[in-house]
Amino acid sequence: MHSSAVFLIEFGAIILGLGLLGRLAGRLKFSPIPLYLLAGLAFGEGGLLPLGASEEFVAIGAEIGVILLLLMLGLEYTATDLVTNLKTQYPAGLVDAALNALPGAAAALLLGWGPVAAVVLAGVTWISSSGVIAKVLGDLGRLGNRETPVVLSILVLEDLAMAVYLPIVTALLAGVGLAAGSVTLAVALGVAGLVLFLALRYGRLISRFVSSDDPEKLLLVVLGLTLLVAGVAQQLQVSAAVGAFLVGIALSGEVAEGAHHLLSPLRDLFAAVFFVFFGLHTDPASIPPVLLPALALAAVTAATKIATGYWAARRAGISAKGRWRAGGTLVARGEFSIVIAGLAVSAGIEPSLGPLATAYVLILVVLGPLTARYTEPVATRLSRLRRRSGPGEGTGTGTGPGTDAVAPSPGAPPRKELPALDPVGDGTSGRVP
Repeated sequence: MHSSAVFLIEFGAIILGLGLLGRLAGRLKFSPIPLYLLAGLAFGEGGLLPLGASEEFVAIGAEIGVILLLLMLGLEYTATDLVTNLKTQYPAGLVDAALNALPGAAAALLLGWGPVAAVVLAGVTWISSSGVIAKVLGDLGRLGNRETPVVLSILVLEDLAMAVYLPIVTALLAGVGLAAGSVTLAVALGVAGLVLFLALRYGRLISRFVSSDDPEKLLLVVLGLTLLVAGVAQQLQVSAAVGAFLVGIALSGEVAEGAHHLLSPLRDLFAAVFFVFFGLHTDPASIPPVLLPALALAAVTAATKIATGYWAARRAGISAKGRWRAGGTLVARGEFSIVIAGLAVSAGIEPSLGPLATAYVLILVVLGPLTARYTEPVATRLSRLRRRSGPGEGTGTGTGPGTDAVAPSPGAPPRKELPALDPVGDGTSGRVP
């Protein structure tokens, strides 16, 4: 059979299969990310039916998927949003990083993987899944809850931290020395700072330059600009993903809304291809040896995420029930954990890191919606049992039982609309004002 025919058959089967899996996940009301990863495992190295002809194209599509994920994330925020969150919520961001990155780094060192793998695994366990969390908040009807702005602020800080973290990881994986790595980080920070400054000062002019009444022209200009900047960033070893994220931040207003609407289908397509690609390069036989460490790491970091959300919500003056809901909502890991692990897999630093990351994400992307729903009821019930068994403190002050009210407390961060990074197209969309 002609090679192009084989390619079309393989790639067509992949896309059709992803569509069917997405429909199945929608009916079961959970994220399709684990199904996409399992599909990649089934048709990759050591799988049931390894693919050959379409692998190179899938690899390119996966890289575009990462770029579009970060571009769409940047489109959700304005430079003002990021600066405001950085000023007001940085303590929560520091606690989040300490409680959730350190377990990953410690696990890598205990497994004997070395310092570079420790930095990578720290990122895998640190970053929550914005897409899964956005979908869960909508499904549970919590968009107006008083703890939701706290959750969103933590997600914003994690996303902003990616602009610093990814260049560090890229430099470490490239094996550059301390001096070269410092230069790479300085360039990344300088570029990020410059983009934020230009977006704050000249955001309207940039958006006007990109703007077009013709959807076709707007799509081509934004997509072309993003790929160009991502390529230049990659050449400078800053990370293509960071370049795409900064392009998204620089655009605002109607341009950002129009680009978001036009690019969403492309993001959904290529992001799904990315998850499949990651699974393709993970041998299913390599997962059982790392399953116990993945389970242990998932248990620890689920608890630390709950603690992070509880602490941040308590700091914002939210009552006990809202604190538990905030913590349970943050547990899910997903797209960016896989992005970070994918960088390490491509560099080949540790063969077991990819399988462990796959198992870890599979566990928490399924567990996350469950903790979001049941953490608060379970915690409330346990608290009542403790009060019955003996005298103790109450469940907290703050705002009392009416934690679902829309009006924020004096200590709470400003209300934001839900930043809908949904890599599979089944969440709620909308730019943060």
